[in-house]
Amino acid sequence: MDQKQIKEFIVQKIPEGYSLSKIQDMLKEQGVHITFMELRLLASEIEEGFWKKTEEAKAAAEPVKDIAPPAADPEDADVFPAEEPPAPAAAPIPEPAPNAADQSAPAAPRGKTTVELSKIARPGTAASGTVKFGSGVTAEWVVDQFGRLGLDNASGKPDQQDIQEFQLELQKLFS
Repeated sequence: MDQKQIKEFIVQKIPEGYSLSKIQDMLKEQGVHITFMELRLLASEIEEGFWKKTEEAKAAAEPVKDIAPPAADPEDADVFPAEEPPAPAAAPIPEPAPNAADQSAPAAPRGKTTVELSKIARPGTAASGTVKFGSGVTAEWVVDQFGRLGLDNASGKPDQQDIQEFQLELQKLFS
């Protein structure tokens, strides 16, 4: 098997729920000797490309769905500006810059926060995945063995509402 065939094999087996060690055993049965680290790196490359394709496909399918929510969002936009002033009072130093951006955000329709769980856990983490916040910011999230949550590779800074929605979606995911 060449590199391309190995990647195709991995792409077929991961969605079926096979672990990387089981996939390594299957490859060994087919005469392909690959270390676990090499397999992990290949799977990581595949996963990155897979999520990009998945997000592009969802983005292409969602414009019709995004047209309906803005009708309900103006009502929500009226409610949120009333809640924004207490946020700076609670944390005046870190919040001023995001609030300046948040004031223009209610004019734009907010999408739904979507959280996806990666089938392949990163080393040193209990779980990981991607998140697309309602404001359009995207990031990778991780939960370590101690239950600490972190965001990596964020395309921007999520606002307070994004964080609350993310926490709710993450709780639903693990429930």
